[in-house]
Amino acid sequence: MTTTALEDASAPPTAPGTEWWRTAVIYQIYPRSFADANGDGVGDLPGVTAHLDDLKILGIDAIWLSPFMTSPQRDAGYDVADYCDVDPLFGTLDDFDRMLQAAHARGIRVIVDLVPNHSSDQHAWFQAALAAGPGSPERARYLFRDGRGENGELPPNNWESVFGGPAWTRVTEADGRPGQWYLHLFDSSQPDFDWTNPEVRAEFRRILRFWLDRGVDGFRVDVAHGLMKAPGLPDYTPPADSGSMGGDETDVPYWGRPEVHDVYREWHELLAAYDGDRALCAEAWMPTIAQTALWVRPDEMHQAFNFPYLMSDWNAQTLRHVIDESLRTFAAVGAPSTWVLSNHDVVRHASRLALTAENPQGHGIGPNSPGKPIAELGLRRARAATTLMLALPGSAYLYQGEELGLPEVIDIPDDARQDPTWFRTGGERYGRDGCRVPLPWTADGPSYGFNTTGASWLPQPAEWAHLARDVEARDEASTLSLYTRLLAERRARALGAGSLVWMPDAGADVVAFRNGNVTVIANLGDRPVPLPAGRVIVSSEPLESDTVPRDVTVWIEAD
Repeated sequence: MTTTALEDASAPPTAPGTEWWRTAVIYQIYPRSFADANGDGVGDLPGVTAHLDDLKILGIDAIWLSPFMTSPQRDAGYDVADYCDVDPLFGTLDDFDRMLQAAHARGIRVIVDLVPNHSSDQHAWFQAALAAGPGSPERARYLFRDGRGENGELPPNNWESVFGGPAWTRVTEADGRPGQWYLHLFDSSQPDFDWTNPEVRAEFRRILRFWLDRGVDGFRVDVAHGLMKAPGLPDYTPPADSGSMGGDETDVPYWGRPEVHDVYREWHELLAAYDGDRALCAEAWMPTIAQTALWVRPDEMHQAFNFPYLMSDWNAQTLRHVIDESLRTFAAVGAPSTWVLSNHDVVRHASRLALTAENPQGHGIGPNSPGKPIAELGLRRARAATTLMLALPGSAYLYQGEELGLPEVIDIPDDARQDPTWFRTGGERYGRDGCRVPLPWTADGPSYGFNTTGASWLPQPAEWAHLARDVEARDEASTLSLYTRLLAERRARALGAGSLVWMPDAGADVVAFRNGNVTVIANLGDRPVPLPAGRVIVSSEPLESDTVPRDVTVWIEAD
């Protein structure tokens, strides 16, 4: 069993301010859709191990693994039944250890997903809570409450689930009578823990140690802005047009409570006792960058996803503002800006940047959605957006398949959809299946190389063939080749550790700055703009003149 995180044993301790996570490019692996070694149609840990060389060639520094722990898979593994074991769907603990060792041997660090807001209803604790009854210590680990109304027939409050429908489910007690209600901000199979209970806090410290002792390099913390709820659980109705994770709401009784920061101070102290600069990254959907920065103060977490950046429109003024505010605000608390454009919960940016109608986060897009994306425009903007992002100081996250330019899959048959959002909203919201379709590795063969049997837990579209990795690896103009060049130049020029200086008078529709010896010009307008003097290092699209075309980003070696 691996017992230490990746490090050079002969090197001195990392100097403060130079820790690996400050500048790393981290690649998110959604295991069930990455690569399937046993042919059952679902990706697994041996499939990850088999493709680590591909990721090494791509040039990433670390991988983040979405949940692979024991789970009934009601929400694709985000409903955890055992936090200290691997679900047989993905392999075994031995498979995990082999994958971890193989990644470390290639200089790739490994971050695992941790889901502390809720467990599966199949977790031993929740089953014990159901058996123990009202007022028991077992129920005190979760948020059980008596109902309102004359006979407790109404939920304790009016909260709605992120996935649609009520956030409360009533249980049947052991004697067969209708009983208490339990809170689940997500699916009814995902009961929320009560984080005011010291037993819950102690259990998660044990879980952290379990994985740290195996050698993981850190944790991405799911719903890190959740956990704590307002005393009394007051009624709350979100705005009708709000995103599902609360990133555009303020004063929500179940998001962003100040008490949650004490939890992460405990975790920070625990991780600091291990070698190798172990890291915590927050999934915290907060309304502002300033509020997000609260999660990465010096004694709390190390990174927080920059969702205001991810959700920004393709607009130069908007991007300049969010980049400037991010660099200033995160630096003020001693943290890096952590940039991201896609993940397993949002419409892929190769489609999102060319939508022609509003699409709130979590709703997804499908055959009957208004304002479907313009495919060619989306890919062009996605390449430009990534070229811009990877020039920024700080850390960056990539989502599997974006290096191939994969779009959101829209035409998934209704009977193939699996996201709880689809079912809980009666098909009103398509949810997240479209960004989770298994990857194409080869143009020929079953399931485009995802496995050797042709099985696939979500159907892959026919156009996957020309986006397969083996096709793009042979094409110098492909999106894969672009990503590989960007990552190599980013590393060689230490752009992650650099600093940004805005270029004056660049134009209202241009994002232009210098980072070290690199000048970056991103043209988000309708007309070409002049190409500055200097050698072009990389361009998101071919250049045919001394101008930067629309929806193109260029890196130029400055004089």
